[in-house]
Amino acid sequence: MSLNVINARVTFHKSPIHMLERFTFRDLDSAYSSFLEHSGLQECVILQTCNRVEVFGAGSAHDVEKIKKTWASIGGLEENAFKENLEISEGTEAFEHLLKLTAGLDSLVVGEEQILSQIKGAITVARESKTSGNNLNTLFDKAIRVGSRVRNTTGISRGSISIGSIAVKLAEENIDDLKSKHILLIGTGEAASLVAKSLKKRGIEFLVTSRTFERSKAFAETVAGRPIEFESALANFKKVDVLFVATVAPYFLVTYERVRDAMESKRDGMMILDLSNPRTVDEKVATIGRIKMFNLDQIAEMVDKNMRTRRGVVSSAEKIINEELPVVQAVMKRLQVEPIVKGVFKDIDTVRVKELKKALQMLGETDEEKIRIIEHLTQAIVEGIISTPMNNLRKASEQGDSELLKSVSKIFDYNTKG
Repeated sequence: MSLNVINARVTFHKSPIHMLERFTFRDLDSAYSSFLEHSGLQECVILQTCNRVEVFGAGSAHDVEKIKKTWASIGGLEENAFKENLEISEGTEAFEHLLKLTAGLDSLVVGEEQILSQIKGAITVARESKTSGNNLNTLFDKAIRVGSRVRNTTGISRGSISIGSIAVKLAEENIDDLKSKHILLIGTGEAASLVAKSLKKRGIEFLVTSRTFERSKAFAETVAGRPIEFESALANFKKVDVLFVATVAPYFLVTYERVRDAMESKRDGMMILDLSNPRTVDEKVATIGRIKMFNLDQIAEMVDKNMRTRRGVVSSAEKIINEELPVVQAVMKRLQVEPIVKGVFKDIDTVRVKELKKALQMLGETDEEKIRIIEHLTQAIVEGIISTPMNNLRKASEQGDSELLKSVSKIFDYNTKG
């Protein structure tokens, strides 16, 4: 049976990191059962990380609306929850998306290493629970191989850098023994998540806050950090040694007066890194004594320098994906015809065995050696006659000749037989 591949996803591209928590599947076994029972999918693989929640499916008659309804039902969401943030890819677009994922080209930080192991984990879980089948198993195996090739050939995972990691590196270079300092992160969006991941990777503890405590709590559970009430955080700058600000507020959250008052009762200095766009730290703050400040423009310039040296690497990765995509397409198209090929061989062999049995009875042949020779002869005749047209059928499927597939299915009455 011919199955089409579809990918439905909610990722950091269209949703703040803290919002992704809403779309996560808490009980994978239950989620898999629901998708296979209600969404029209016959195969399913779920991939979820702190930056994305994705469903890869294969089905002969899948329905995007059914997939959305099933997802909403599993998560207790309203159906309009997907209105602006759900992305859908089908067929070749879904193949290309998965290749870019394994290569690290669709990550927050280009070349991220962790995503490849997360994809391997997702297909392993699906295989073990028997929710994936021949189509998705083949697709994921090919994509993982391509992702590994990209990383080994281009070195895209080496020296990958982001605004968040640059900001943390600046703090390390300017603050002695950063692990022992009091660190506050204001914000729960994309840039904040990059800072949080960099701090977590280094084993550095920090507080995180946002306008609502629930948002801070969700961010801490999903990414990292210890949540703190917003007003409490703003009122206690005197305890902060390093302040990361990464929000989209249209006004100054960190005002001159607030920092000046904090510094009056603070013995040590403070480092402030403003990753917000527009800026949410008043520029006058930099004039206060013992304050060291970096804004987004300064940090972005450092990232840009790094990316300029890596553009050739990204281009090389994209070239490999462009080379491999037609190969993956051909393999997936060939899968569509394999059931027909197997069905034809099985039907013909059934006829062969039946007629051979009748012939041997008519001959009264009992010599096992002669029976073996005749058996091999009939197998060779069938193989010789049917192999060439079946191989041509496989080639036609790789080239997307759907009309020939329909004709062969009709000739061999494949649809009515299975």
